[in-house]
Amino acid sequence: MEHHPEDSELLRLFRQPENRSVAFHQLVLKYQKRVYWHARKMVIDHDDADDLTQEIFLKIWHHLEDFREDSRLFTWIYRIATNECLTFLKKKRTRFFLPIHNVEQELEHKLESGHFISGDEIQLKLQKAILKLPEKQRLVFHMKYFDDMKYEEISEILGTSVGALKATYHLAVKKIEDYMEKH
Repeated sequence: MEHHPEDSELLRLFRQPENRSVAFHQLVLKYQKRVYWHARKMVIDHDDADDLTQEIFLKIWHHLEDFREDSRLFTWIYRIATNECLTFLKKKRTRFFLPIHNVEQELEHKLESGHFISGDEIQLKLQKAILKLPEKQRLVFHMKYFDDMKYEEISEILGTSVGALKATYHLAVKKIEDYMEKH
């Protein structure tokens, strides 16, 4: 297990101009994998997720000085990552004037042809079911089910009440179960 400095230490170093680059590099090392996989689950394609990860860290670099520490650093980073992913998917739809189901079909094709998951049929079926969910439900499902985040954390990131998140998650689970039964 890699050792990474505490967030408070990274922030303290970042605020010292002579240590800014080193602190940011350590922050990237600490969070890059989590941010990449968060993006990858949303956009499926490796190259898109890779590009998005760079965009996310660029945005973090530009705004880290303004981070007021009224939430955990990880929560703040996840919020930026989430917003960038949703913006990316929205741009993708509007750039090509695609209805949402066309974007889902494209993502499903990438899922089938990519190296995202093992060839396990059940796993592939689960991923296809998740792709059928509206973006917000998909996001909440990923954060709760795969990232094992608490509703309170997701609430901070998405700015949605815990009650609404629980309802969203349970609706997502129901839709996934229905899809799994029918396919």
